[in-house]
Amino acid sequence: RSPGSRRIIAARFEPVTPGARLAAAAEILGEIEARHRPANETLRDWGRAHRFAGSRDRAVIGNLVFDALRQKQSLARRMDDDRPLAVLLGVLEGWGLSVEEIVALATDSPHAPGRPDDALLAAVATDAPAGTREPACGDIPEWLRPSFDRAFGARAARQGAGLATRAPVDLRVNTLKADMHKVGRSLAHLGAEPCPMSPVGLRIPAPFGPARHPHVETEPGHGKGWFEVQDEASQLAVLLSGAAPGKQVADICAGAGGKTLGLAAAMGNKGQVHAWDVDRHRLRPIFERLKRAGARNVQVLPGGGACALGKLAGRMDIVLADAPCTGSGVWRRRPDAKWRLRPAALEQRLAEQRCVFETAAALVRPGGRLVYATCSVLPEENGDQVAGFLAANPDFAPVPYGEVWARTIGAGPPASADGREDSVLLTPASHGCDGFFVAVMERG
Repeated sequence: RSPGSRRIIAARFEPVTPGARLAAAAEILGEIEARHRPANETLRDWGRAHRFAGSRDRAVIGNLVFDALRQKQSLARRMDDDRPLAVLLGVLEGWGLSVEEIVALATDSPHAPGRPDDALLAAVATDAPAGTREPACGDIPEWLRPSFDRAFGARAARQGAGLATRAPVDLRVNTLKADMHKVGRSLAHLGAEPCPMSPVGLRIPAPFGPARHPHVETEPGHGKGWFEVQDEASQLAVLLSGAAPGKQVADICAGAGGKTLGLAAAMGNKGQVHAWDVDRHRLRPIFERLKRAGARNVQVLPGGGACALGKLAGRMDIVLADAPCTGSGVWRRRPDAKWRLRPAALEQRLAEQRCVFETAAALVRPGGRLVYATCSVLPEENGDQVAGFLAANPDFAPVPYGEVWARTIGAGPPASADGREDSVLLTPASHGCDGFFVAVMERG
C-alpha cells in the first residue's frame, strides 16, 4: 500500500459531519492526484478504513470527489487555485451553497477543514469570469486539445464540457422477457422515462448535488432479467449492427456481455451470436447474465487466443468489434481517467484496434458487414482507424450511417457530432448519451 494510502487509513473523522465529509474528500482528492491512483480504488480504501461512515457519507464524499475531477480544470480557473480544497469549494458553489453556508460547513466540527482563506471565499462570492467555466475551457487535458479541435472544430470546448457533466442511468429493456411499458411502470418510482433515441431504452436522470444514483440492480425487475444497465449510445451501436433473427453474428470484444445480450434480444433468440474476447477473465460474468436474460442463441467461445474464432472465418453475416480504446467517451462516469491518460496509452490502444480490425475482417463473409465501434471521441481511434483499414482492405466499403440508422432504428438519424456522414459520433453535448463512435463497412 502506498504512503498516501497509509495517510488516509490513519485519518479518522468521527462523527462524519458535512465538514468532515469535505475534509475527507479533500484528502482523497489529494491522494488521487499525488499518486495517480484510480478514484474508485482510493474511495474504496477510505471506506474500508472508516467503517463508521455510512453509505450516505460515502455517497456524498464520492460525489464531491467525482464532481471535482469532472471539472478540475475549469474549477481551478474559477477559484484561481488548484488545491483540492479550493476545487471542492467550487463544487459546493456549483451545488448552490452560499459563502455563508460554505463557511458554516467548513467549520462545523473539529474534523472539518476550517475556515477557507479570504481569497477562496472571495472567489466563491464573485461571479465566474467569462471563459473560466464551460464552454470556453471544456475541461480537456491540454495534450488532447488538438484532437478535440480536429474532431469538433469550434465546438471542441462545448463537447469537452459535455463530457464533464454527470451521466444519467440508462437501461436497456430486455425484449426477450419484457417490454417498455412493463419495465417503465415498474421503475416509475425512480423517475424512469424513455430514452430520446433508443426504442428499447429507459433513462433515470442524473441526481444533483449530494444526491446519489439509485441502485437499480436491487430492483426486482433486474433479478427477473427485464432490463440491463447500458448507456443509450451502446444500445444504439447494437441496433446499428443490423442484427436480426436468423443472422450469424460475432461479437469479438464481448467483455462481460452487455452488447451480446442486446444482440440476442434484437435477434429474438433466432440465429446465433458467437461471443469472444481476447481477455478470458472479462468473459466470466457473461454466463450468469445470459441465464438471467433468457438469451439462448449465444455461444460463448473460449477467450484468449484467436484460434477459437477459426471456424467462423468467412462465415459471419455481421461482426461487431467494440474495440478497446481510451474511454474518452465515458469521462462522465470515469472522470479521473481523463487526467491519468497519457500518449503512450493512446498509442497502445491504436495498436490493439488495428489487431481487432484484422481479426474482425477475416470473419466477415462476402456481402457481410463489419461494425467497428469505440467509446471514444478521439479521431485517432475513430475515423483515422477506419480510413486506414479501408485503404488496406479495398474489398470493404463504408455504408453511410444515415441509411443504416433509418433501416435499423427507424427514426430520422441525428447529425454526427464530428460532421461526418459515413460514420456516426454520439456525444453528451450533442445527443445526451456517452461518447460513442460507430462505423459500418460492407464486404464486396
